[in-house]
Amino acid sequence: MKILILCLFSVSVFGVELVSWDSEEGQNRFVSSKYRRDFFKLSNNFVAQDNKIVCGLASSTIVLNALRLRKSDNLPEDKFSIRGEENKFIAGKFNPFFKRYTQNNILTTRTKSRSEVFGKPIKIKGELKSDFGLQLQQLADILTSHGLKVTKRVVSDKTNTVKVLEEIKTNLKTKDDYILVNYSRKSLGQKGGGHISPVAAYG
Repeated sequence: MKILILCLFSVSVFGVELVSWDSEEGQNRFVSSKYRRDFFKLSNNFVAQDNKIVCGLASSTIVLNALRLRKSDNLPEDKFSIRGEENKFIAGKFNPFFKRYTQNNILTTRTKSRSEVFGKPIKIKGELKSDFGLQLQQLADILTSHGLKVTKRVVSDKTNTVKVLEEIKTNLKTKDDYILVNYSRKSLGQKGGGHISPVAAYG
């Protein structure tokens, strides 16, 4: 089980032009692609991020559930989904919680805390600063804290993009290997800053 994390300073280094995946061209690209093995597991475990800050938590959740859901009983429960005053009405020994990864239980003692993800100051180069969301290493920390092997790649206009694309395609053809990408929305003509998302197919 390997995870490739790509940090793209600018997706223009790949000559990317945004095409809606539900357009005719998007559908044709998907159907003809040889690199879509990951799509089905990722889409079956897709969750939308709970708010504008937790894209890294949502992406990590998708990948971990794609790897382990229905394959292991040793998964965490999200007890945040039912509040304490609501839980008291549930009778007997019935456990209403699913065993699965969620954006509420993905963090561990080896990662940033939820409060730190939402801006609680942490020490950065000796100074206390707010550090919203997840940086590249912090994203890797989440995945490695759950026992996954992580490879990080920072991609810029100085990177050999041919090699990176080959690595992406190899990953997408390999079972239980997944890719998370950290990119600038502006480079795709989208609104907002940085975003983290799984890559499900290439074509």
